[in-house]
Amino acid sequence: MNRSAFITRLRSLTGAVASPRLEPARLAVTASALTAGGAAWLAGDAGLADLLWGLGTLAAVPPAVGWVVAALRHGRTGVDLIAVLALGGTLAVHEYLAGVLIALMLATGRTLEAAAQRRASHDLRALLEHAPRSARRRTAAGVAMVPLAEVAVGDLLVVGPGEVVPVDGRVESAVADLDESVLTGESLNVERAAGDTVRSGVVNAGGAFELRATATEQDSTYASIVRLARQAGAESAPVVRLADRYAAWFLPLTLAVAGLAWLLSGSAVRAVAVLVVATPCPLLLAAPVAIVSGISRASRQGVVMRDGGALENLGRARTLLLDKTGTLTRGRPHVLDVLTAPGWQPTEVLRLAASLDQYSPHVLAEAIVDTARERKLVLSVPFDVTEEPGWGASGIVDGHQVSVGRFDATDARPSWARAVDNRALLDGAAVAWLTVDGSPAGAVLLRDPLRHDAPRTLRHLRAAGIERLLMLTGDRAEPALEVGAVLGLDDVRAGLDPAGKVAVVRAERDRAVTVMVGDGVNDAPALAAADIGVAMGARGSTASSEAADIVLTADRVDRLADAVSIAVRARRIAVQSAVGGMAMSLAAMAAAAFGLLPPAPGALLQEAIDVAVILNALRALRVDQTARPALTPTAEALIHRFASEHHDLQDVLEAVHGAADHLSDSPGPQALAAVEEAYRLLTERLLPHEYAEEHQLYPALAPTLGGPEAMATMSRAHTEIERLSRRIATHLRLAHAEGGLSPGQLDDLRGCLYGLHTVLRLHFTQEEESYFSLAE
Repeated sequence: MNRSAFITRLRSLTGAVASPRLEPARLAVTASALTAGGAAWLAGDAGLADLLWGLGTLAAVPPAVGWVVAALRHGRTGVDLIAVLALGGTLAVHEYLAGVLIALMLATGRTLEAAAQRRASHDLRALLEHAPRSARRRTAAGVAMVPLAEVAVGDLLVVGPGEVVPVDGRVESAVADLDESVLTGESLNVERAAGDTVRSGVVNAGGAFELRATATEQDSTYASIVRLARQAGAESAPVVRLADRYAAWFLPLTLAVAGLAWLLSGSAVRAVAVLVVATPCPLLLAAPVAIVSGISRASRQGVVMRDGGALENLGRARTLLLDKTGTLTRGRPHVLDVLTAPGWQPTEVLRLAASLDQYSPHVLAEAIVDTARERKLVLSVPFDVTEEPGWGASGIVDGHQVSVGRFDATDARPSWARAVDNRALLDGAAVAWLTVDGSPAGAVLLRDPLRHDAPRTLRHLRAAGIERLLMLTGDRAEPALEVGAVLGLDDVRAGLDPAGKVAVVRAERDRAVTVMVGDGVNDAPALAAADIGVAMGARGSTASSEAADIVLTADRVDRLADAVSIAVRARRIAVQSAVGGMAMSLAAMAAAAFGLLPPAPGALLQEAIDVAVILNALRALRVDQTARPALTPTAEALIHRFASEHHDLQDVLEAVHGAADHLSDSPGPQALAAVEEAYRLLTERLLPHEYAEEHQLYPALAPTLGGPEAMATMSRAHTEIERLSRRIATHLRLAHAEGGLSPGQLDDLRGCLYGLHTVLRLHFTQEEESYFSLAE
């Protein structure tokens, strides 16, 4: 057998004997040998006891040697070398009981470590499964399905509804309605007109369109995402065990003390005794137990960690990068506001739009329908519904010709429609216009809102030790900067493609241990490139989950703050246990060097040290009292109730704002009627809600949040809401007494309505972020 073959054979052999899959069997063998030998010793058969203990010790030697060889192959000399020397020493000086105790300790430590470190492969099955394998190519003979590898630059392709765009290209049809969330993470569909470029990997959300290929399969965007993720994953080095870092000085010190004890005393037994008490159980056991405990604790919070290295790194992280859509925001559009033409009410505009959109698969249509149902609007059954990709749906609702979608007015837009355009620009919102019998009746503004738990989460992350918070997004700069300002982020990087995100992650890794959080396929390369990748697994893509080290199984970003707090605490406990255990081991080593501690009692003492450090490490299982406050069942039920009512009260806020708009447009009888309707909604629905919050929810939350003083600011908002409502009532009494609104009332009444709308929006947002985000 030549040298190369011998080395290969040796590696295979050491890998087999040191396989983590055999750890439970080794633990069972060692425990059985110790127990059987103890029974023989109690029965008076010391020879049989030594035989059994010796066999148990001998069984631990091959895997221990395998661990040492494996460490040496990777350029590390870890604490396992001490264990090998101790095992060999006990066999040499016939201290078999000490040997089997060491073997049991090693088997226990390795079993725990195997449970702590199960790194999943960063294969990209989901990325590859999403990638198309074929394309529809149009030729003079018609449309034929061809393998993707055969598509050449210049080919004319047909992309059907719901299909993935196979290669980068240029739109040849009039318009293409595309879901680009797989690349940008943005949930809103985009329209690409003729001549616009389209990247591979996006989904056709409209009708079939023609695409002129501008790149081959290998040169297209989606293939580059797969390559980026593979390269980034390959660059993520495995985490060195916490124990090995301490072993850098503990190992040479142990060998020096054992050597001096043998040299000065001439007794090999003393040297073996030093090795026995130095066998690094505090290192082999304390760190894995604390890490496993931390992983177990995190799993109860809906945080799945791939291995102990992920938790250890998370505990050292100082920089956090977050994707926007689906991570800091909800990942799906939500109705922001309903604006109307003169003579129309917001609820009626929303009801008509939702009635028609019941038959539309568009993401904006789904949001409109969901909002109408949340507000308990009665939807009509539409007839003759048709939908034109890129323009919207049209049909008959309640006997009227209704359309929802784009609005392309040939004449100059009325002032209220221009106001809608301006509002959409300021709020970064999409607009769904409603026309009834050919005339515009209103518009629904939609936006992807912030998660309620995002602000609280970022505050807790900073408190847990995260020093730098950045947001990475493929979205436009304006909405991204607004989100960054609201959340107080340190930096915002907008308009990034997957390669841009990876570049930012790599730059941040050069400064500090870095965490990347995302939920889409487009985030997978950045997750793999970071020191720790965290995937929003509840609604995120499979690819992002498989490229991550940590997966949040609950659709709550505040679980990330819990994970960081747990990781910091578990790592601190692991270090405490390891350092404390080594200190006790050093004292025992000194006693053994002077002949005061023979090998067998030394092994028993070492086991006592093991128990102490394990009990300390198990503290990582306990709930940290500084974690998210625990709610009583009553408080949690009230939170769910009032959160649901917030959804139902959105039409009241719109009515208040709409009444103020009517006063600005035309302060006549219609405006007065709008104010009266808004006040009716206030008195019948909103004020009772606020009263119930003040007298039911806040008292239930006060003990959890530190007493009534913690609720004082929010209670003050209730007072202001009631004050403004009374002021509006006074204006209405004056108007009724004088037969209409007087010019002197207009400014103050308009200010009351706009002010009340602003206070209510801010108050709702504060409650949702501070209180409602506490509930599951």
